[in-house]
Amino acid sequence: MAFEAFRYDGKRVLVVGGATGMGAATAALVQEAGAEVVVMDHAEVTLPGVKSIALDLRDRDGIDAAVAECGGPVHALFSCAGVADGTPGIEKINFIGHRHLIDRLLDGGMLPRGSAIGMISSAAGLGWEANLPQVLEFLDTPDFDSAVAWIEANQKADYMWSKQAICGYVARQAFPLLQQGIRINAILPGPTDTPLAQANADMWLGFGTDYRGETGIEPSTPMEQAAPLVFLCSAAASYITGITMITDAGYISSGITESFPAAKPVADFLYGRY
Repeated sequence: MAFEAFRYDGKRVLVVGGATGMGAATAALVQEAGAEVVVMDHAEVTLPGVKSIALDLRDRDGIDAAVAECGGPVHALFSCAGVADGTPGIEKINFIGHRHLIDRLLDGGMLPRGSAIGMISSAAGLGWEANLPQVLEFLDTPDFDSAVAWIEANQKADYMWSKQAICGYVARQAFPLLQQGIRINAILPGPTDTPLAQANADMWLGFGTDYRGETGIEPSTPMEQAAPLVFLCSAAASYITGITMITDAGYISSGITESFPAAKPVADFLYGRY
């Protein structure tokens, strides 16, 4: 297969949450790979050469306006925006707003056959299968407002639930989207040195320090997470859809198999095996 399959020449790409962190790295990488790039974010976008659109994922009407301003086609959508626990509207920023934006793009015919969607979940979302009935109940909410109401009724406005929702969404949407010629995947990063992680350094960057110490690695960089995400939306991954790829340098796998025994309790907890 020609290396061109990994490139984005002639493609128009939308990066939601592309101002900082993994989203900014993704925007820079696809631009380098030849794409025309549109970035939506609540924060200031500083990457030269991209179209910038203001977006607050907590605002349903604002999402509709941003999608209209963006227009189509969108050959690759990267849903990268995310916030930590304690942020007002976390459930909208981390999942509900992303889903609504995808729905609007689909309704407008802006995601053509051959397009792809890449989302950022987290190792915190690994328990989605153990909670599958409730995850599916939430995903059955038909729109933005009903999803917000479900979260309020079930007291699920938290980081872990939002990431489980992404994992479940990716898995469930693989079939209906592929019927339209669209692929969807997600990455589940381990500790990554982003502004969001720095703001929650004790919990986010402190996680897995023993593993990294014994393997001689550092927390991943945003670009190290952007690269697999960009691959998943490239033509090189044309037969990959519906997967949630763990990008944590092997920490969870080492816990499951007990090759690094200290990670087993964490893996068991995240998978809901406790």
